[in-house]
Amino acid sequence: MVMDITSHTHHISQQYNLELETIRTHLSEMGGMAQRQVNDAIQALIDADLERAEQVVRADTKVNSMEVTIDEECVRILARRQPAASDLRLVIAVTKAITDLERIGDEATKIARQAIAMNKDGHAPRGYIEVRHIGNHVSRMLQDALDAFARLDMDLALTVVQTDKQVDMEYSTAMRELVTFMIEDPRSITRVLNIIWSLRALERIGDHARNLAQYVIYLVNGEDVRHSNLEEIADNIANKE
Repeated sequence: MVMDITSHTHHISQQYNLELETIRTHLSEMGGMAQRQVNDAIQALIDADLERAEQVVRADTKVNSMEVTIDEECVRILARRQPAASDLRLVIAVTKAITDLERIGDEATKIARQAIAMNKDGHAPRGYIEVRHIGNHVSRMLQDALDAFARLDMDLALTVVQTDKQVDMEYSTAMRELVTFMIEDPRSITRVLNIIWSLRALERIGDHARNLAQYVIYLVNGEDVRHSNLEEIADNIANKE
């Protein structure tokens, strides 16, 4: 189910229309920055690319700055326009979304810092396959969540929530395998721990992408589904179609 995005910009005041569109545009820009951080961090870890890892760390300042800017824009809209109904939900959803995007940037930075540490200490003996596999899933989740937010697409948002369950299961499996490997080869503990912390960061990025998808559902139909299970969310969407 895709909602007409123009429903949020139909006011007589063109300035109000512009303000609402601006926070949507800036959210998309911030999402793009966070997406690049995640992708670059994953690649830096796999390729032992020190320069790329350091770029990810530096980019986190820009993501943080963007969060502050958008938050200020939302506060001004709330103070000046006193939005109601769908407009109010838009502002609330954006304020929540930028928090998740900022935290995604933090998690990407953690991965980049692990890449920097591993670049100095040598490669981990295993774990890169798991990083690449789960990283691909998480990156796709984030892209789909941002697309769902841009198009107000609840069906795509549901796909993101479903994928998060799969990522959680794959993360648990990878953790068991890596812990077993460390027990069998204690010499690998330090290096494998770097992979474990990176996988943990990827799992958290997936959680934040799921949150973004849930905000889409709230924005479209006004239902807070953050504490609902997957079946309840699917039923909620089906009942609104």
